[in-house]
Amino acid sequence: MVVASFGRRPALFIWPAINRSLVSPTCPPRFVRFASPSAKPSKLVAASMENPPPGYRRNVGICLVNPENKIFSASRLDIPGAWQMPQGGVDGEEDPRVAAFRELKEETGVTSAEILVEVPYWLTYDFPPEVREKLNKQWGTDWKGQAQKWFLFRFTGKEEEINLSGDGSEKPEFGEWTWMTPEQVIELAVEFKKPVYEQVLQFFKPHLQPDSASQKKITSGDQPSFGDLTP
Repeated sequence: MVVASFGRRPALFIWPAINRSLVSPTCPPRFVRFASPSAKPSKLVAASMENPPPGYRRNVGICLVNPENKIFSASRLDIPGAWQMPQGGVDGEEDPRVAAFRELKEETGVTSAEILVEVPYWLTYDFPPEVREKLNKQWGTDWKGQAQKWFLFRFTGKEEEINLSGDGSEKPEFGEWTWMTPEQVIELAVEFKKPVYEQVLQFFKPHLQPDSASQKKITSGDQPSFGDLTP
C-alpha cells in the first residue's frame, strides 16, 4: 500500500493484521476513527433514479480504483483521522456524470479515468447536528444532509498524476492519500457515512473482484439492481 501527500512521491507502509497502525513518518502513528459524540446512526434512503428527496443537497461520490482494484481514499485536512473517497456537490442543473469528472479533477488532479458503472439511485445520509449547523452556516442553506449519485471510476494514468492540490481551482481538502481495500474504506469512514459506503461498495462488489480488473466499461442497462446484491 502507498500513501502520499500533495503530490509527493508515495512512501511505502504496512497494514498490520491487528491494529492497522501505520509505519510512516508522514502519517500519524494510527488512523483515528472520527465519530461525532452526538451523532445518531444515519438512515439510509434509496431515492428514485431521477430525483433525490427534497431537503438534501445533490452530491456525487467517486470510487476510484487502480488496476489492482484497490480504492483511492484520502484524509481530510479539516477532520483529523477522517478518511473518505472523493465527493462533491452538483452545480445547479449539472449532469451528475459531468460533476463526477469535475470533482475528481478538482480534488485529486486526476483526469486519466473512465466510468465503469454508476449506482442508479440517489443515496442519502443525514448530517449530525453540529456538522449540519457548520455546513449550512458556511453554505447559507438548510440542508438535512446529502443525496449522492455514486460512480465507479477506473484510474488509467500514472500515480504521479495524483495531486491533492487538485487543478488549483479549489482549496485543497485532503492531506494524504492511499489505496485501500473496501473493508478499510468502510472502517476508516466517518460514522454517518458508513451506511452509504457499505451500500455503494456492495453494489460495486462484482467489479472489484480480482478477475474484473481488465473488464470493459458497461452500460447502465447491464447494471445489477440493489436486490441482486443483497446477501
